[in-house]
Amino acid sequence: MIRVGIIGGAGYTGGEMTRILLSHPDVGIAYVHSNSQGGKPISSIHEDLAGETDLAFSPDFHFDVDVLFLCVGHGQAKAFLSENPVPKHIAVIDLSQDFRLDPDFIYGLPELNKDAIRQSRRIANCGCFATAIQLALLPLANAGLLQKEVHIHAITGSTGAGQGFSLTSHFSWRSNNLQIYKPFEHQHLAEIRRSLSQLQPTFQSQLNFIPVRGDFTRGILASLYTDCPLNEKELYDLYGHFYDDAPFTHVIGHNPNLKQVVNTNKCIVHLEKHGDKAFIVSAIDNLIKGASGQAVQNMNLLSGLDEKAGLHLKPSGF
Repeated sequence: MIRVGIIGGAGYTGGEMTRILLSHPDVGIAYVHSNSQGGKPISSIHEDLAGETDLAFSPDFHFDVDVLFLCVGHGQAKAFLSENPVPKHIAVIDLSQDFRLDPDFIYGLPELNKDAIRQSRRIANCGCFATAIQLALLPLANAGLLQKEVHIHAITGSTGAGQGFSLTSHFSWRSNNLQIYKPFEHQHLAEIRRSLSQLQPTFQSQLNFIPVRGDFTRGILASLYTDCPLNEKELYDLYGHFYDDAPFTHVIGHNPNLKQVVNTNKCIVHLEKHGDKAFIVSAIDNLIKGASGQAVQNMNLLSGLDEKAGLHLKPSGF
C-alpha cells in the first residue's frame, strides 16, 4: 500500500486528488493537510465527499509517506519545499507551475516522458491548457512537421482559476459570459514550447495562443490549425501510432465535446484536413487530466503500478 500525503487539500485540485485516491486500490491517504481548514471534516469543504470519507483536514504534516502531492497555489510549492526539505526517497508531485521548467524535476506529461517519470522522484505536473495543447501537437512535432506557425484557440471552465474569489470567477460575472485573456502571452506557452522542441529540436514556429474564459465550470476544448503536407488518413495514422501506448489519449473520427471527457482522465483528439491546413481538436477535464488525474497517473508510473490504476473514471454524460 502506497502512503500518500496531500498538501493544500482544500482547493479544487486537492479535492479532486482526495476523491480519486479514496477509490485507488493501492493507496492509503495518510493525511490531507490544510492551513486554513485544519480540523474540519473534508466533506464540509468538498461536499461531494459526504458519505465517502470521515477524514478531517490535518493542520500538520509529516514525511512518513511514500508520495507527497503539492496541491498549493503557484509560488507556494517552491516556498514549501524551501522551508520543509523533503527526504529524497519520497516522491514529490507538484501541481503548481513552480517547477515545470526546473531541470531537477521531470516534466509530468506521460505521453511525452513516460520512461523518465518511472525513474524519477520529483515530478512537475503539466498545466491544464498545456496538456490539451501538447497532446494535440506532439505527433506532428515527433514527425518534424511543425514548420509553420500554429494557431490555437482554447476555452476553459471557471475551475481553472482556482477556488479563491476574483472578479472573473464570480457566478454573476462568469454566467452567460466569455472573455479572452492573456492573448499570445499565456504562462503555459513556455512549457509547451519546450516539450515540442524536445521532439523537434529545430522547432521555432510561432504559437499564436488565444485563451478564453468560459461560462461553465470544468473542461478545456482546444482547436488548433497549422500547415501540414499530410492528408487526413496519414494524419490519423500518425496520431494513432504515436498514442498507441497512451491509455488515456484517444484519437476519434468525430468532432468531440466536453461531456465526453468531464470527470475523466481522458484526452480526446479529433483530426481534419482543410486545404493545406491540419485542424486538430482536443478536449480534457482541466481538473483531472489537466491536474489531479494526471498527477495520479504519474504516481502510478513512478510506483510501478498499472498506469490506469484508480483512474477508471466515467464521464458525467447527459
